[in-house]
Amino acid sequence: MTEQHSATVSLHQNRDYQFDIEFATGMAHVTSDEAAPLGAGAGPSPVMLLLAAVGSCMSSSLYFALSKFKNDPGGIRTTASGTLGRNEAGRLRVVHIDVEIHLGAPAASLQHLERVLGQFEEFCTVGASVRAGIATDVAVFDGAGTRLK
Repeated sequence: MTEQHSATVSLHQNRDYQFDIEFATGMAHVTSDEAAPLGAGAGPSPVMLLLAAVGSCMSSSLYFALSKFKNDPGGIRTTASGTLGRNEAGRLRVVHIDVEIHLGAPAASLQHLERVLGQFEEFCTVGASVRAGIATDVAVFDGAGTRLK
């Protein structure tokens, strides 16, 4: 039998396309809003929240994989970008996600780097789930700007 967990967020409409998102009791709320002309751009759009979730999960997974070997990444900076396009029905969709992860540490200071780079994406629950429906590419760079993956 497969182990299952659940996660829940609550959304309450403030007005039009603007929603207050409650993650859990005691956590800060986030307001999401569509950009103009639909919304007022008062918060991140749903597309931005998707990109943040994928980028955050990939970064956390890389950190987890590095820390298993007692590596210090020297800080992680990530950019997640989405490409929007129209599907066959003419509906706007996220058709591609690019994630760039930059480590502060040079590659030479990281132990078992090849193994880490070969497996960290599989630890990412959100990224692996989204990748099933949206093409996703991940690149990793070290502190010197050298592309590692």
